[in-house]
Amino acid sequence: MPDLDIELIPALSDNYIFLLHDPETGATGIVDPADPSPVIARLEDRGLTLTHILNTHHHGDHVGGNQALKARYGCTIVGPKADRDRIPGIDVEVGDGDHYQFGSFKARVIDVPGHTRGHIAYWFEDQKAAFVGDTLFAMGCGRLFEGTPAQMWTSLQKLMQMPDDTRIFCAHEYTQSNGRFALSVEPGNKALRDRMIHVDVARAKGEQTIPTTMGLEKATNPFLRPASSNLQATLGLPGDDLVAVFAETRARKDCF
Repeated sequence: MPDLDIELIPALSDNYIFLLHDPETGATGIVDPADPSPVIARLEDRGLTLTHILNTHHHGDHVGGNQALKARYGCTIVGPKADRDRIPGIDVEVGDGDHYQFGSFKARVIDVPGHTRGHIAYWFEDQKAAFVGDTLFAMGCGRLFEGTPAQMWTSLQKLMQMPDDTRIFCAHEYTQSNGRFALSVEPGNKALRDRMIHVDVARAKGEQTIPTTMGLEKATNPFLRPASSNLQATLGLPGDDLVAVFAETRARKDCF
């Protein structure tokens, strides 16, 4: 069976929309359509018809294209049942532990609240690919608009159970700015310093830094590393509770 075809479509100022295509069945999906225009343009370029939209959460820069795309293609919109009332045009509601069949491929749904109360991720385990919305970023995590530090840390721990070679498709190009913050709180992390060299080169060339991998994030993302003694020392919280370390890290990023 051919692999799931995944393409990044840049949108707005720093969003990524993900185009999924199953070569075997023709199923064609969009994850978090911020804006319908670049989606339609790319579908037409490739001669594809949209069959599915997969939403991770309700924010406008993730569902903004739902209604226009559904009106044009009659596609099925899948989204978090915990936030069904805020997902425009939702047809299929999914939640933690559910499996959704997209063409030949099966996505496991994981509830990951914190950024919003109803946030979910889609994990195509066989394809080593996870679409995590705004819960996890390259060297970052989402702001806690509707959840608590404890909720977000629990959500991130769920994602950390994925194998290290899992590709993480997060929805924004925040990597360079996230990395600068990461260096400020974990300056002794050599893997982080080395990573930022490559990130700076890539961004200078206008290259994308997404997807990342779970292994790389566990080694360099401070929001996955509250147990790091270097991070704890920088924050003045040596040996403290991991939720407290995570919360302080998030609070500092909010003001960075």
